[in-house]
Amino acid sequence: QVQLVESGGGLVQAGGSLRLSCAASGRTFRSYAMGWFRQGPGKERDIVAAITWSGDSTYHADYVKGRFTISRDNARNTVYLQMNSLKPEDTAVYFCAAVLKGLRGWVPSGYWGQGTQVTVPS
Repeated sequence: QVQLVESGGGLVQAGGSLRLSCAASGRTFRSYAMGWFRQGPGKERDIVAAITWSGDSTYHADYVKGRFTISRDNARNTVYLQMNSLKPEDTAVYFCAAVLKGLRGWVPSGYWGQGTQVTVPS
């Protein structure tokens, strides 16, 4: 069982930065690959980034590549999403989740946080 709590969202001007954190409870956290997803107004929930359990491999969606960076600290049971050069289209609720690598890419495996709102005014 893993419980996830996101933090770090807020309102930031275009071009600014935020760092999201996802704190996990449970001794098995370090055995899970983790991902960040986002859901904008009226849109589907899409994957943003993923990281393997060891942190030695990452994935970033094309629309955030070069601007966002996922990382993790297994000693702190925490996953991070550093977001730079934010744009209005990045406005969304951001969720962290445990993920699995499937044939069609990274998919959620059932554990979700409650989400944190990121707003970038246009």
